[in-house]
Amino acid sequence: MASVKHFQVTFDCAEPERVARFWCEVLGYVVPPPPEGFATWDDFNRSQPPEHQGSAFACIDPSGVGPRLFFQRVPEGKVVKNRVHLDVRAGTGLVGEERLATLEAECARLLALGATHVLTQHADEHNESCITMQDIEGNEFCLD
Repeated sequence: MASVKHFQVTFDCAEPERVARFWCEVLGYVVPPPPEGFATWDDFNRSQPPEHQGSAFACIDPSGVGPRLFFQRVPEGKVVKNRVHLDVRAGTGLVGEERLATLEAECARLLALGATHVLTQHADEHNESCITMQDIEGNEFCLD
């Protein structure tokens, strides 16, 4: 039997720290402590060659349960739809109008952080409601 592996989710982006801090707010994640020998991430960043400064950032689940999120700077912008996206489970266990109201409230909170609303899919005979959004650099994610 194979053992369960730990994994991180990596985002290609233009501004790693900005996108990481957005996702910290979305998920309740935190920025990990800076590397040993550095009082702050800014101190660590200044110690890097200019071409590497600001090139990566991460955030972690403070409970240690969720995956680490890693953000790396890439030169190209986002062009097409993500092949993989995060589902932010804001309405787990809720159905009908209660679920939709919870998702809409979370959508409003995330809009204030700079997210974009793309589409609200209302419940039908097969699926409950969900909301498709984009983060501050246009990466799609769902509230479900």
